[in-house]
Amino acid sequence: MKQERQLDAVDRRIVALLQADASISHADLAERVGASAASCWRRIKALEQAGVLLKAVRLVDPASVERQVNVLCNIRMRSHARDARASFEQFVDGRPEIVECFSMSGEWDYLLRIVVADVADYNDFLMNVVLSHPSVQGAASHFALSMTKYTTALPV
Repeated sequence: MKQERQLDAVDRRIVALLQADASISHADLAERVGASAASCWRRIKALEQAGVLLKAVRLVDPASVERQVNVLCNIRMRSHARDARASFEQFVDGRPEIVECFSMSGEWDYLLRIVVADVADYNDFLMNVVLSHPSVQGAASHFALSMTKYTTALPV
């Protein structure tokens, strides 16, 4: 259950450091924020209970798993009915190629970030998977030429 929690300066330093390296030891974290290891542990647990800190993950080098092509794909829906949106969002959740999905305002209904091995892989995924979904009316694709910034860290 999430609890309301106001972040103080030490909490913010803990969050910032954990965003940079979630594998840091409690002792090292405590030293860097100027608190005891026990205090850091209690704060981390409180931040987790409050829903501030979510699951810890390891980032993967896309080249090492042959997923170097990033495509931003705009999606237009046939219908905006609740069941159509739910069906599409469930579809998105089940596709590992789709690493981010945003419901959008404006001309397009969704923006997907899709990672694939190459253009042929994307073409197959778009034509045979995405555009085959009954809720999808159309799509527009934008290929990233390079990534100038990527971070999962939020400003705290």
